[in-house]
Amino acid sequence: MKRIERRAREAELATTDRPGRPGRAADFMANRPFQWAFVATLGVVVALGLTAAFVSMGSVVFSVLAAAFITLGLDPLVRWFERRGLKRGVAIVTVIILFILVIAGMLWLVLPLLITQATTFINSLPSLYAGMQQQQWYQDVQAGTGGVIGTIYAWITDTISDPNFWAAIGGGALNVGLAIIGGISSAFFIFILTIYFTATLDVSKAAIYTLISASHRERVVGYAERIMQNVGRYLSGMVVLAFFNAVYSLILLTLVQVPFALVIAVAAFFITLIPLIGTVLTTIVMTVLTLFVSPLSALIVLVAMLVYMQVEAYVLTPKVMSKAVQVPGSIVLIAALAGGTLAGLPGALVAIPVAAGILLIIKEVVVPKKAVS
Repeated sequence: MKRIERRAREAELATTDRPGRPGRAADFMANRPFQWAFVATLGVVVALGLTAAFVSMGSVVFSVLAAAFITLGLDPLVRWFERRGLKRGVAIVTVIILFILVIAGMLWLVLPLLITQATTFINSLPSLYAGMQQQQWYQDVQAGTGGVIGTIYAWITDTISDPNFWAAIGGGALNVGLAIIGGISSAFFIFILTIYFTATLDVSKAAIYTLISASHRERVVGYAERIMQNVGRYLSGMVVLAFFNAVYSLILLTLVQVPFALVIAVAAFFITLIPLIGTVLTTIVMTVLTLFVSPLSALIVLVAMLVYMQVEAYVLTPKVMSKAVQVPGSIVLIAALAGGTLAGLPGALVAIPVAAGILLIIKEVVVPKKAVS
């Protein structure tokens, strides 16, 4: 009899522990409200503490993610060397050496020249503007607009020359110096971490995959590999397209005799990395700066860049990005704006491959399940 009563009691407890019915948790809340409130408050405090720790380590998290994305961007180059007959280890070492040589070349050759030209360009703006004032087209526009151009230029020069403006932007000389030091240290950390990630990519992925249950591992690994390959192809493709744009811009500006063409071309490289609107912004900036030379040169640059935009859209982009996941233009724009708002240019770059990965999961996981149910 006692055994029957005990089994009935156990069945009752098992029934009342089901979701939506009062069980042990409800009894604990009703009989010991103070202890329940203490445990809940402790959980909230721990969650807030973890969030604060994560935010305080934002620069470290960003550096790790940046190194991971650069590694994924280098992985297609490793695979390219493998297809040419090199073993995986030799291909990784080759890519690492090339990566180090490119960074060293930029620091020792390009960067000093770029800083010199940028400084000279800023100092030469008044003389360039004075020369532009002597051109007939400028005088006609100035007279037709009631001196609007001169007013805008005077406001820009006064703002730039005001020390308080730069102090407000940088938060003071001390903060500017700390930001520069922090940026250099973060760049060095990303550089070292990228080399390490590139050398240990396969081992790291295998270690992470062991954390997945064996019943789902094969499917999860398949999706993860496809997503990472698409991310790598997208990032490497964007760099290739930006490089083409920068070289074309340098040649074009040199031919029309625009001063400081190297500075403008390097700026065009980074601006072009912005999805969809990067080339458009580059065209606008180059055309406006070419007005310092002559309106004919600006027209030549505008037409040449419009032609290049068509070649890039219909020839270069399909060739370079053919194996990457194709993301609709509206999704690209929304993702780029969201990523740029959260993390600036790096966020805009990362948002597109992330959106591609999400679309891949929706297409091959969510949609088939909805079709069956």
